[in-house]
Amino acid sequence: MTTFTYRREIRIAWAHCDPAGIVFNPRFFEFFDTNTWGLFEAALGVTQQDLAATYGIVGIALVDARGNFMKPVAFGDTVEIVSRVSEFRRASFDVEHRLINKGEVAVEGRESRVWAVRHAEDPEKIATAPIPPEVIKKFG
Repeated sequence: MTTFTYRREIRIAWAHCDPAGIVFNPRFFEFFDTNTWGLFEAALGVTQQDLAATYGIVGIALVDARGNFMKPVAFGDTVEIVSRVSEFRRASFDVEHRLINKGEVAVEGRESRVWAVRHAEDPEKIATAPIPPEVIKKFG
């Protein structure tokens, strides 16, 4: 379990919503993805653009995503998204997200991602690699 937490506020735009003015559920996964990259930038002090070059990876590839939609979020709401890595494994990790609206958790999300590198024998493919201990350490 890690202690480093990343928070950001967003104001819900009409483009996030369905015709009824409620956030279209797939948009929450976009919010979560953006927060995951922000979480890594903040913890590691490396921009998303420089993450690959700094650590010799292709990226932090998404392999599973889930959401629990408990309360609606609507056009004009200002929400806070709180994210943290809940578990690091050898080459993968889980990120937990909570979207808070008006003081209540409206949506919970979870992503599983892998530390992705170019395959040693076929650079057109990707493979997983162990997450460096210095990366894990920066998440507390």
